[in-house]
Amino acid sequence: MFSRDRWQEIFETIRKNKLRTILSGFTVALGIFIFIVLFGFGNGLKNSFEEFFLDDATNTLWLYPGVTSKAYRGFKDNRRIEFDNSDLIDIQENFAFFLERITPRINRREVLGYKNKSNSYYTRAVTPAHQYIEKTVIMKGRFINQKDLEEKNKNIVIGRLVEQDLFKNENPIGKYVEIKESAFKVVGVFQDKSGDREERLVYLPYTTRQLLEKTNDKIDQIIVSFKPELGYVGALAFERQLRDFFKNKKVIDPSDKSGLYIRNTAEMVKQNQQFAATLQIIVAIVGFGTLIAGIIGISNIMVFVVKERTKELGVRKALGATPISVVGMILHESIFITTISGIFGLLIGVFVLSRLGDQLEQYFILNPYVDTLTAFIATFSLIFFGAVAGYIPAKRAASIKPIVALRDE
Repeated sequence: MFSRDRWQEIFETIRKNKLRTILSGFTVALGIFIFIVLFGFGNGLKNSFEEFFLDDATNTLWLYPGVTSKAYRGFKDNRRIEFDNSDLIDIQENFAFFLERITPRINRREVLGYKNKSNSYYTRAVTPAHQYIEKTVIMKGRFINQKDLEEKNKNIVIGRLVEQDLFKNENPIGKYVEIKESAFKVVGVFQDKSGDREERLVYLPYTTRQLLEKTNDKIDQIIVSFKPELGYVGALAFERQLRDFFKNKKVIDPSDKSGLYIRNTAEMVKQNQQFAATLQIIVAIVGFGTLIAGIIGISNIMVFVVKERTKELGVRKALGATPISVVGMILHESIFITTISGIFGLLIGVFVLSRLGDQLEQYFILNPYVDTLTAFIATFSLIFFGAVAGYIPAKRAASIKPIVALRDE
């Protein structure tokens, strides 16, 4: 079936029918090319999702105090809720089973001065755990440590853009900046994938901030990370217990939704992942639809090819060719054209995706790609159905009697 004579015959047939061969090959190559590009775009959307939504730790709960909307147990409504240091201790003591890390946040706007330069920046007073929760990347020096908290050291960690603003080409590590007439030592420089806004922040120990504010123990926010092995269900249970605990401690009506806010990143991530997965499925369906269109196209072409060669096949059968050899000849040609065209379309598609990189980031498509397994399955499927497309009309033609085939117009 795959003899040298067969190959010579196939190439001779292709040479005599260049237009037909080009059309057949173009249909296959276009189908696999569009599928690869669309599927790659789907992966690019997934990359954008991970870049945008997963920049911070995904196993966190963010607690924000609010203003009550209902009177409860002798307290009037419109009462402002506040967090303090005792709340940190209570979480650590009562939720040790769930807890991985905890950090407060105290946000202030301050003017930082160095030599003859100054600028206004947001400062965040935190604990060392904040680095892991925010996935802060240290470029130089270090982050806030436990010793800074205990000794209430006037040490700060500045963002990359703060370094550029105040220090230009100087190394800021070990230098002192002025904040409210106090000298703070720069112990680290960080960068953040979230963008310029995050890289214009300044971190300092929350105990130092409270000391500067005359031993004030108030906290703006509390961020806790739970053990990843708890999963989505455990995250919801942790959130529910935290809510109940703080509503009881702060004397908030259980039905009051504005006295306390908790943002559960696990729930948000799950919703966004479902959205991204649905979007990728839609793109994949469109891609598979393109493949099916390609299969239908080559099927139509093969039906025409076999119909065109009906008289030739009748001559072959009259000269003693068996039905199997007739089917094999057409099938061989179909598989050869489909394979070469499919691989060509695959390579072009992969090349296009590799060249795009982050050029489509403004359309939320970041570094589109297609994995080897998907590319192989798609190409193999098209080759397989291309063979089927050639087999069905060839089988029908091989069953026609020679005298009938010779009479075909």
